[in-house]
Amino acid sequence: MKPPAIGYLRRDISGVAQSWDETQIRSLAERLGYRFTKTVVFSDRTTEPLRRLLDVVTTTEAAAVVTPSLNHLDDLPDALLAACDVITVTPEITHTRTLPALPA
Repeated sequence: MKPPAIGYLRRDISGVAQSWDETQIRSLAERLGYRFTKTVVFSDRTTEPLRRLLDVVTTTEAAAVVTPSLNHLDDLPDALLAACDVITVTPEITHTRTLPALPA
């Protein structure tokens, strides 16, 4: 079974290209071997977007979040990387999940 992935974008950043961004997200996820489940769309008015995105990652058991670019995440949050891989469409890069350090 393919691992699940979700898409993520911010409406205010995608603007009129939102449909195109959603298509690119889905296509890349499927090309990389994920089972695409949904796209999460927030705006600049969304409160606590990272917490809400992490809730969706947990609920869907997503192995990856695919986003048009890191601009949609305002950076590469450590909390998100601890939960799943983060894949950007442009440039096409997979930021691999970081596992917590083992106690010494």
